Amino acid sequence: MIRVAAIDCGTNSVRLLIAEVGRDRLIDVERRMEIVRLGQGVDETGRLAADALERTFTAMRGYAELIDRHAAASVRVVATSATRDAANRQDFVDGVREIFGVEPEVITGVEEAELSFVGATRELVRFSPETGLPAPEGTRPPYLVVDIGGGSTEFVLGSTHVEAAFSVDIGCVRLTERHLRGAGDPPSAEAIEAMTADIDDALDRVAAEVPVERALTLVGLAGSVTTVAGVALELSEYDSQKIHHSRITAGQVHDIAGRLLGMTVGQRAEIPVMHPGRVDVIGAGALILDRIVTRYGFGDVVASERDILDGIAWSAATS
Repeated sequence: MIRVAAIDCGTNSVRLLIAEVGRDRLIDVERRMEIVRLGQGVDETGRLAADALERTFTAMRGYAELIDRHAAASVRVVATSATRDAANRQDFVDGVREIFGVEPEVITGVEEAELSFVGATRELVRFSPETGLPAPEGTRPPYLVVDIGGGSTEFVLGSTHVEAAFSVDIGCVRLTERHLRGAGDPPSAEAIEAMTADIDDALDRVAAEVPVERALTLVGLAGSVTTVAGVALELSEYDSQKIHHSRITAGQVHDIAGRLLGMTVGQRAEIPVMHPGRVDVIGAGALILDRIVTRYGFGDVVASERDILDGIAWSAATS
């Protein structure tokens, strides 16, 4: 076993996983998440805002202390959509290098998709007596793994390995800023219609690159999906163990997306499983998931708490 640290810096959050990694096992030591909204305004300005960078660096300094405390042998820092799109991404790179002493990797959308696939499906496709993990009921390959982020959404098809992958610039933060800012509280029907058209256009592009019709199981990743799952399960508080590998029907997804978009910000904030940093963007994230399920004809989605962060940890252990 090797102890590694993985940092995933996305558009909405920065996350840390310190884990013991073996040939077929990944055991959490620390798993942390901070909503920093690094991608604030990037869709409009093309730049990372100074205050967003400082929020991110503050969270990372805390993570660096944990990494030192737990004596991780390997550290990998990955940045995704917001940093890819920013003209001043070197400011981010320089800050991260100073904090962690390693060069952050600003990965492509396809690389992001591949790491998400590994993180989400390793438990599904690689079993051994050592893990003692049963396959979740009804999960059959090929899998379509969908990672709904803040700035982009990644689509990956595969069974034991990636067969096709594609990334599109639809994410819960990006679409909220593009369509829902100033559109009312709750947002107007016209704004939701425009956002739906934006999502559907992206899904047409995905279908031209990824044979989604081959997938037998849809696996959904990241906070929008797990929040929808928590609402569907009617949890009194966020419980990752109950959410992990839960199955949410297409009808539930559609109902929850409609309810969330019909609520005010204040009403969404009162939902027990809602993280405060997702209150303003969860409507867009839920709608993305709803359109994926509907357009591609899935009867349900399997929510996974294992995602790109776990994929980064697996890769850090083998690099």
